[in-house]
Amino acid sequence: MAIEKGTLFLCATPIGNLEDMTKRVIETLESADLIAAEDTRNTLKLLNHFGIQGKLTSYHEHNKYDKAEVLIKELLSGKNIALVTDAGTPAISDPGQVMVERCIDEGIRVTSLPGAAAFVTALTLSGLSTKRFVFEGFLSSEKKERNMILDELKDETRTMIFYEAPHRLKETLELLHRALGNRRAAICRELTKLHEEVLRMDLENAVSYYGENEARGEFVLVIEGKDPALILEEDRRKWKDMSVSDHMKLYTSSGTEKKEAMKLVARDRGVSKRDIYNMLLKEDEDEKD
Repeated sequence: MAIEKGTLFLCATPIGNLEDMTKRVIETLESADLIAAEDTRNTLKLLNHFGIQGKLTSYHEHNKYDKAEVLIKELLSGKNIALVTDAGTPAISDPGQVMVERCIDEGIRVTSLPGAAAFVTALTLSGLSTKRFVFEGFLSSEKKERNMILDELKDETRTMIFYEAPHRLKETLELLHRALGNRRAAICRELTKLHEEVLRMDLENAVSYYGENEARGEFVLVIEGKDPALILEEDRRKWKDMSVSDHMKLYTSSGTEKKEAMKLVARDRGVSKRDIYNMLLKEDEDEKD
């Protein structure tokens, strides 16, 4: 008889306030054959608080590949494993993502027990648009990769969310200010804890504030996206230094019919086809003069 595979349970834990622990997560941690934790010391404190007796093993950034194979063998043998991170939901800016990928490869069932997630909590507190957003996690410490990401984000219209450690906060705020311009932001720290703080200010003032005040605690930065109208205005401004006839040639040289090219040029410049027609006439008259 084939051995039934176990299940990997992704267990969200509180990001600060222990009362945010769900009953379902408590029951799962109590019944799991093994609890894989990012930091066994932190998780032990959590387990002791709720009177949970469980077999702990470490699973963290520095052993995530080798240890994943060990845990996969346990799951294939029929054991159920609860995976927890230090705070929040596993696999979000967390080595748990590797375990999920390996379980899927091996046909092992994975289920997620929802709970706290710092980036969602910060977004809802920010006062910025929650309709569309992008989560970036921690910016890369590698300069080339970081610059590439920031360059991609400079015209991002969705609300952007970043994680940051206190010792890098001021530098990151400066980088965001230079790359994105002076956007509205919410600087969130100690979420759900006694000294929870959300500073709603623009990036320029945030840089100034943390130049004078010490950063303490883990931070979530919520930054407003770029105004689409501003992007459109900037796009149209690019054409002002080009003559309308040269602009037309960009399209006609690639085979676009003149009538369609006029429509495209009018769209680029934010004017009517009639305006483009008149501009072309004027440029033609000026050349004759």
